Amino acid sequence: MSSAVSRVAAANSQEALQHFEALLRFETDCWDVHHALSNGRQDFVLLDVRGTSAFEAGHIEGAINLPHQRINEQTLADYPQDTLFVVYCAGPHCNATEKAAIRLAKADRPVKKMIGGVTGWIDEGFQLTTQNPAEQSHGQ
Repeated sequence: MSSAVSRVAAANSQEALQHFEALLRFETDCWDVHHALSNGRQDFVLLDVRGTSAFEAGHIEGAINLPHQRINEQTLADYPQDTLFVVYCAGPHCNATEKAAIRLAKADRPVKKMIGGVTGWIDEGFQLTTQNPAEQSHGQ
């Protein structure tokens, strides 16, 4: 007797390896982002792609708010072409990260999705801030 889990056979090891390695080319997680931010190893731009009011209510410290609808060549102009963008939104129930990633990929920009978004960040025990990056850089 088989379960709903095993009814469809698992991929062979080589297929599984290719699949899971490919996922890491498209995704990162809250722990890896937190580690990079807290250890001075941030080699990416963290974009909060939610609306401005959601960002102001609480976001990851150091994130830049760029709602997915506003991602275009003009809003990206200040970043070198090879800048890696890591996008996040509210959480697994939100597809703003995919919308943002599509816009970035169409602009020929490297992009990864931070899986879990704000929900995952909080679930991992990490804090949000309400201070915006401009205020942070001015020490306010």
